[in-house]
Amino acid sequence: MRAMIIREFGGPEKFELADIPQPEPAPHQVLVKVKAASINPVDFKIRQSPSNWARLPLPAILGYDAAGVVEAVGNRVDHLKAGDEVFYSARIFGRQGTYADYHVEDADIVAKKPANLTFAEAASLPLAAITAYDTIVTFFQTKPGDTVLVHAGAGGVGAFAVQLAKAAGARVLATGRKENEALIRSLGADEVIDYRSVKFEDEVNRLTGGRGADAAYDTVGGDTVTRSISCVRSYGKLSTIADVAGSINGMQIRNQTLYFGFMERTQTKIQTLALLAQRGQIRPLIDSRFPLERVADAHRKIEAGGMKGKIVLEM
Repeated sequence: MRAMIIREFGGPEKFELADIPQPEPAPHQVLVKVKAASINPVDFKIRQSPSNWARLPLPAILGYDAAGVVEAVGNRVDHLKAGDEVFYSARIFGRQGTYADYHVEDADIVAKKPANLTFAEAASLPLAAITAYDTIVTFFQTKPGDTVLVHAGAGGVGAFAVQLAKAAGARVLATGRKENEALIRSLGADEVIDYRSVKFEDEVNRLTGGRGADAAYDTVGGDTVTRSISCVRSYGKLSTIADVAGSINGMQIRNQTLYFGFMERTQTKIQTLALLAQRGQIRPLIDSRFPLERVADAHRKIEAGGMKGKIVLEM
């Protein structure tokens, strides 16, 4: 089968197309003929890392997300069968990823693809949407009437966070570039704050009458959390999936809670995403598509930043 591999860690030029043996599913796994895979920031962070913190066997295949057709199932798998169209976010630690024609994965985190989504759309969902779900639903326990601030509302994770918060009944404030305002509003944001023309913390306080948001979600990093403290109410919540720069000492006097998110894969979550997508409560946002052979170009694009949604590989 075809696969884009790296033999050593480094830049995008390390990718090469290889012909390698097709994997075989273990009793608890499924073999999937991959139709599409998506690119996530963690992919290039692993590729760059000489420490190999993801414990990938070299030569390595990267890639966390996939959508495709079940080719075969292990003898302990009973909820899926050959021919099923599925999607999932792979358990890549110590294993091979999804930038390949075929991939094996534990059946307990694989779900049937929503019929209303293409393979490319389905592949763009799992990692980013589950990451957003962990914060909006699990950490924030968002409910009708809450005001939630989402940073980078047009980004891969931010776009899903906006949709999930709106689906939960919240008033959604989102930061983004002025040129992305219409897009972010179409995802459900009630207000879009152009972070390049105003201080977002001042604008959030203005829009909430000085009370502050009930919760703020940082998908950007840097000093975003530090600056968000002043525009989240007392006893409010903050969450980040990025590195934090600066002091968070201001949280104490406001009795705030900060969550550091690391996406957890479960059958319940992937099935919930499928249901929400079927209902139209969340929809994929695809920035661009690349063929498998151009994965290096896809990595260069995501490293440059500024995407509107996800980058997808099509096999």
